[in-house]
Amino acid sequence: MWAGIAFTLLGGALWGISGTSVQFLTTAGGAPPSLITLMRVLLGGGLFFALLLVRYRDAVRAMFADGRSAGGIVLFALSLYGNQLCYAQTVQITNAGTATVLQMLGSVFVMLFVCVTARKLPHAKELAGLIIAVLATVLIATQGDVRTLDIDPGGLAWGIATGLTTAFYILVPKRFGLFERFGSVPVVGTGMFLGTVFAVPVYALQGGSIEQAATVLAAFGPFEWLVFAGGLVVVGTIGGYGFYLHGVSIVGSVKGSLLGAIEPVSATTVAALWLGTAFTGYDIAGMLLMCIMVAFVTTDEKPDDG
Repeated sequence: MWAGIAFTLLGGALWGISGTSVQFLTTAGGAPPSLITLMRVLLGGGLFFALLLVRYRDAVRAMFADGRSAGGIVLFALSLYGNQLCYAQTVQITNAGTATVLQMLGSVFVMLFVCVTARKLPHAKELAGLIIAVLATVLIATQGDVRTLDIDPGGLAWGIATGLTTAFYILVPKRFGLFERFGSVPVVGTGMFLGTVFAVPVYALQGGSIEQAATVLAAFGPFEWLVFAGGLVVVGTIGGYGFYLHGVSIVGSVKGSLLGAIEPVSATTVAALWLGTAFTGYDIAGMLLMCIMVAFVTTDEKPDDG
């Protein structure tokens, strides 16, 4: 259980690097969110799937041997890709802080789903953890001024979709028994790679073309490529989603979704180290609250029912 908690927190922390990388590439790098997401799943999923073909070939083959598990992995791939696209769209329309706050809705959706399907109220510690996590996220993202969350309707819609897809990719593997039958590494790698099936038509529907992609990528300098390949693909995608979902497979959906709220702490720390942004009193207060949330959630050393 403690290993699961550690993996979940590590994955959530690596998401912070992913979010900062997305914001940099869509603003300073000039790349549209659909292209960044396409390249992310193509390269990240391709590298992950290459590992699967070497070490987990039998698990991948078994995953598609029956209709239920095959349907589950396709639904997981759709939600995983959708989450990355929705988050990037939200960041572009609003900002990384607002997108992070809206992504926290995923924890609410997960808790509601588990409570409804299990026909029970949430545990007091989980509910307290959710309230503290939302408060900490809002403090860090808004710096105490909630007026900064005056959200564009389009950004709000994409943000709610981010929360929904977050809940989906957390819940689907557990509901279809994918982690238990095949292990988290084959499931996450296959889901990530299958995301390209959805990424290509979405990029085309949003007006993207090979010429546009070539123009944007040709304008990338060495630092943009380092941010994309290192920060977004290796650290934020393979590391972030891989570690996080492996942890969720151990600790459960509700606890995992709450521990994933460590992301704004990571994003704030990365911004301070990378961009020279100073920590504020609100940052420190939010981080302290997040530590309290982690303590609440991890006190119960049993996996939840999600």
